[in-house]
This record gives sequence, structure tokens and C-alpha cells, in this order.
Amino acid sequence: MRANSHEPRLLRWLDSLTEGVGRAIAWLVIVMMLVQFAIVVLRYFLGVNSIVMQESVMYMHATVFMLGAAWTLKQDGHVRVDIFYRKLSSRARAWVDLLGTLFLLVPVALFIAIGSYHYVLTSWTIMERSPNGGIPAVYLLKTLILVMMALLLLQAVAQLVRQALIIRGALPNPTHEHEEIV
Repeated sequence: MRANSHEPRLLRWLDSLTEGVGRAIAWLVIVMMLVQFAIVVLRYFLGVNSIVMQESVMYMHATVFMLGAAWTLKQDGHVRVDIFYRKLSSRARAWVDLLGTLFLLVPVALFIAIGSYHYVLTSWTIMERSPNGGIPAVYLLKTLILVMMALLLLQAVAQLVRQALIIRGALPNPTHEHEEIV
């Protein structure tokens, strides 16, 4: 979605934050593939096994999914069964998205953030390490839970502002490239 000059500055800022994090994190997929390739080559051709390398792939995988969730939301890329949604008017779609964000996304993200806070804090308190001698920073991996929730909540604010503007007629409701034409 392109930035619209009619969008409020807050909306543009939130979208650009989400876009920046998403694009940066997308590059991690290439690094992850290269490390995984190196693991296979080292293990099967040289007989070398590295727990740190194996765990690094897991950390990168978690980072991509958790920090990319808000970007996926912004791009409307999450899976949805839109049998009825795609037949709705732009304004009705905006209402569905606004209500879904307000009554599903925000409460679930807050629930996860509040519920995982102690879990992450405990990990930081004990400076949790890998039990297998791998990466000595499990607490950083667990912190991604809270970062993911913060990014999702920031994008939820952007979604709420955008949908309210669409409902008021101040913004056009964009069609997404992945939508099927029926």
C-alpha cells in the first residue's frame, strides 16, 4: 500500500515503522538459508556438528515470524476465509477490519503480552542459557514475544486509524493484489 498524502502523520509513521522492520527482517531469511546450507554441508560432508549454528537457525526462524507478524498484518497477508468478506463493499470491509482489530487483535495481543511478561522477566532474571551448550541468550529469544506484541499493537493502532478514515470516506479502501477475482 502506498503512502497517501491524505493520511495522518501518525498513520504514515506507524506504517513506515512496520514496513521498515518487516523489510529488514525479510533479509534474515536469506541469512537463515545460508546458515542452514552451511550446517548441512558441515554435517554431511565434513562430519562437523554445531549446536550454536543449529540454534541460530531456530532463533532466526523465530525472529522472522515474530517480528514479521505486524508487517504481514499491514500487507493483509494473514490467512483469512473471506467467502463473504470479498463480496462486501469497501465501507463494510472497513467495519469488519475495524471490529476485528478492536475486539480480536488488540485483546489477544494484550493477553499474550501480559501473560508472557513474567515468563520473559524470569528468563532475563536468571540470564537463561541454552541447556545444550548452544547460544547463551535464550532470554533474548523469549523477549521477541513482547516485541512481537508491541509491533502488532502499534500496527493495530494504524489499522484502526485507517479503517476509521475509510468508514468516514476520508481514505479509499485499497484492494489487495492477492485477492481473487470472482
